[in-house]
Amino acid sequence: MLPESNPGEPTMTILTVGGMTCGHCRRAVTEAIRRLDAGAGVAVDLDAGTVSVESAVPAAQLAEAIRGEGYTVQAG
Repeated sequence: MLPESNPGEPTMTILTVGGMTCGHCRRAVTEAIRRLDAGAGVAVDLDAGTVSVESAVPAAQLAEAIRGEGYTVQAG
């Protein structure tokens, strides 16, 4: 189960994302998250297969946005 944040309170969420291999992947994931929260802090680590997000958007919504781009997602 993915952790949930309190509405309106930015939290750091780390997700394990499968299938990211290149700059296009980094861009796609970052843009998917920023469509939910334009001010989100997003750090994609391709080598580790993780995405760190600082945002008030609940982790489940972040994960769903990333899945919508064709990647697999787990809580980190």
